[in-house]
Amino acid sequence: YYTAYRHMVEDDLDLVFHLGDYIYEYEGREGRVRMHTGDEIELLDDYRNRYALYRSDPDLQAAHAAFPWVVTWDDHEVDNNYANDISEEEGLPAELLLRRRAAAYQAYYEHMPLRRASLPTGPDLQLYRAFDWGDLASFHVLDTRQYRTDQPCGDRRGAACDGIYDPAATLLGETQERWLMDGLDRSTVRWNVIPQQIMMARVDYTPGDGESYSMDVWAGYEAARRRLMEFLATRQPSNPVVLTGDIHSNWVTDLKVDYGDPAAPVVGTEFVGTSISSSGDGADTNDTTAALLAENPWIRFYNGQRGYVRCDLTAERCRADYQVLEYVTRPDSPISTRASFLVEDGRPGAQRL
Repeated sequence: YYTAYRHMVEDDLDLVFHLGDYIYEYEGREGRVRMHTGDEIELLDDYRNRYALYRSDPDLQAAHAAFPWVVTWDDHEVDNNYANDISEEEGLPAELLLRRRAAAYQAYYEHMPLRRASLPTGPDLQLYRAFDWGDLASFHVLDTRQYRTDQPCGDRRGAACDGIYDPAATLLGETQERWLMDGLDRSTVRWNVIPQQIMMARVDYTPGDGESYSMDVWAGYEAARRRLMEFLATRQPSNPVVLTGDIHSNWVTDLKVDYGDPAAPVVGTEFVGTSISSSGDGADTNDTTAALLAENPWIRFYNGQRGYVRCDLTAERCRADYQVLEYVTRPDSPISTRASFLVEDGRPGAQRL
């Protein structure tokens, strides 16, 4: 249930960022609140119907009516883990994925609050963009799907392979990467916020001597991640804060150039927001949380429940409150603040309150 949206309306927010996976393209499955029908969607009418299904929810309708939304997509608005014109389905010709992408992008444009500059042309849609909130903040909203190279190492969670370190591998594409760095370089605001889809901190999921990384996120594109972190370290745009979605859980991480160096300075903060309802009720922690935090000491917080992150910006600080629901598998859950973090002006890294 979309109870989190109801609580967002009660919070009377100024602005909402939705960071992807607004819909899911999967076939019908039993026991869901919003029942998908038929096979996995690929055609324009099917994508339109999927948006209509989700938009029939009164809590989502109320959230769209209550405040402005800034949106970007991840993968499920088209196809799980697609990369540019490459499908997760091995051997699928690029022209077939692009035909599907054109249908998905058209439906996305029709249903989401986007300006005419984002009007799609076939399988292409200009989504990355920037705007300022006075002299307090700038927001560089990224697109990590449309221009990326293929995921390395067979797109599996596992040990690093040579492809992770390929300097030609990219999540943003050359043009978007240059646009981001140029925009941050010119910025004169207090807070430089980067809303985007996927985990930016490097997370090793295997404790001890082994290693295991997700290849669909920034850790799978280590050369590109380092380029951005080195830019933040050397050019030092004011107060970089990254907002992230995708992973159906809450995290706070320190951003660094070299996670292998315990003395490496923190160059920014990442606030990762959980899902509204996907993955069920979730739990505060699980049996691997302690080992995960010990292996990755730059992770400041983890929580596996549903909800959203409420951020409050002033000239002096950025505060993030992690709002979590007790349950989403039945309606009308209460909400509470699970944890709060503060980033002070001029001091990279989050402090827990």
